[in-house]
Amino acid sequence: MTTATLLLTGFAPFGGETVNPSWLAVKALDGRRIAGHRIVARELPVEFGVSLKRMRALLREHRPAMVIAVGQAGGRPALSLERIAINVDDARIPDNGGRQPVDAPVVADGPAAYFTTLPVKAMRAAISAADIPVEVSQTAGTFVCNHVFYGLMHALRRSWRVRAGFIHVPYSTEQAAGRPGVPALSIDAMVEGLRIAIATALRTPVDVAISAGAEH
Repeated sequence: MTTATLLLTGFAPFGGETVNPSWLAVKALDGRRIAGHRIVARELPVEFGVSLKRMRALLREHRPAMVIAVGQAGGRPALSLERIAINVDDARIPDNGGRQPVDAPVVADGPAAYFTTLPVKAMRAAISAADIPVEVSQTAGTFVCNHVFYGLMHALRRSWRVRAGFIHVPYSTEQAAGRPGVPALSIDAMVEGLRIAIATALRTPVDVAISAGAEH
């Protein structure tokens, strides 16, 4: 029997960091089997354009049943389950290739936004039950993470059977060691949170109707 594939991606280090916890956590799940799906973990470059080319190549190579991209959002206090990807690149800092687009579309003439097709509210409830900090986030920013999130959803816009989305992780505890007061999470907690997120997404075809909004 052929095992379905779940594609899980993380990012290379950027912004002067020597590690990226998104890749460390994702890599720890590579090869595992969850709910009848084999996890294939791959690293993406932190570069506009190049990252999306890599993602599209991975989609063609693995033909996954589900895709979850993971990135670092240093300063956030919890795993952030992203709800919306917007069609804009607006970089506060250069990417790893020196690119710094401002007010540029991710996809020319693409729609303004895409919603995740993952059951983020059910995922939040399950992760929270394991005492891991988690939130539903309304924005994935305008850097390479959102670039990949939007491009991924655009690439899958006609593949309605393939659900996909994006999760941000905080700084790791090692990264935050020299940043007093900055929230962080251990890699082990990130791995467990992602594992729960995957298992919940695979067994939840329709999201639960519980509040996860924001006032600002």
